[in-house]
Amino acid sequence: MNKTELIEKIATASGLPKTDAKKALDATVEAIKNALVAGDKISLVGFGTFSVSERPAREGINPATKEKIQIAAKKVAKFKAGAELNDAIN
Repeated sequence: MNKTELIEKIATASGLPKTDAKKALDATVEAIKNALVAGDKISLVGFGTFSVSERPAREGINPATKEKIQIAAKKVAKFKAGAELNDAIN
């Protein structure tokens, strides 16, 4: 499912026009992004939790040259599905 299809599903389920559904989706995604950038954790009970995790710097190998390289530390976004979502999938 892509963004356009998701907007159509939101509009159908909520009875909103597609333009309002798009605004709602964009605002939700922006709020989640801003919270993660600030280092916050977002918990949606029954759906899941968005969080930021830090990966330490490490040594890797360039597959083309087999030369050792340093991989910098970085932050990554994580999502852990909630119990209700896991039950719905399984």
